Amino acid sequence: MKTPINFPFGTGWHSLLLEEFDKVYFKELMDFVEGEYHSQTIYPPKQDIFKAFELCPLNKVKVVLIGQDPYHGAHQAQGLCFSVNEGVQHPPSLKNVFKELQFDVGKEVPQSGDLSHWATQGVLMLNAVLTVRDSEAGSHKNRGWEHFTAQAIKQLSYHKEGLIFLLWGGFAKKMKSRIAPNRQHIILEGGHPSPLSANRGYWFGNRHFSKVNQLLREFKKDPIYW
Repeated sequence: MKTPINFPFGTGWHSLLLEEFDKVYFKELMDFVEGEYHSQTIYPPKQDIFKAFELCPLNKVKVVLIGQDPYHGAHQAQGLCFSVNEGVQHPPSLKNVFKELQFDVGKEVPQSGDLSHWATQGVLMLNAVLTVRDSEAGSHKNRGWEHFTAQAIKQLSYHKEGLIFLLWGGFAKKMKSRIAPNRQHIILEGGHPSPLSANRGYWFGNRHFSKVNQLLREFKKDPIYW
């Protein structure tokens, strides 16, 4: 078996996704990604491609947040959807996430856009596409990442019960068909926090952050400190 680039062994995810690693599409995907890192400027850094799985081991997952593809600006992407590295200016979508968070639970907008503390509390923050070229949004679409991450969502949803899925925007909502039925999962749908969607009234006021914590308490699980 060809070992995927820095996949976090020991987090429980490897055994769940083992069959994917041996498939032709995944091997071709890894060859493509390796070539891109050698010839182009690619985000996130190679060691952070699977950061979502690394920071949120399988046995800790409580909430699943699905994004589209990584930020394509310098120093932004860190392997977690919507999150940026410490010291990086907040992108527009993240600004709106923080505005809704403040409205919903009263948390002041933080200086740092690093959301890794969400991941370590059990929020799987997974983009559908895990790599991107510098300044070329969507440049690694349709290369195999979407199939891999969809399988991750599918296997996760069959493996566990009582997860909360946050589907923000049309792209994330397409993953709904991958979520196993009859496993007591909760799906919260809403608009994307991008300015285009938010300004049309599809984002603000969804109160997903407080709803998640209310549901977690009902499931006898610790709430997320957002």
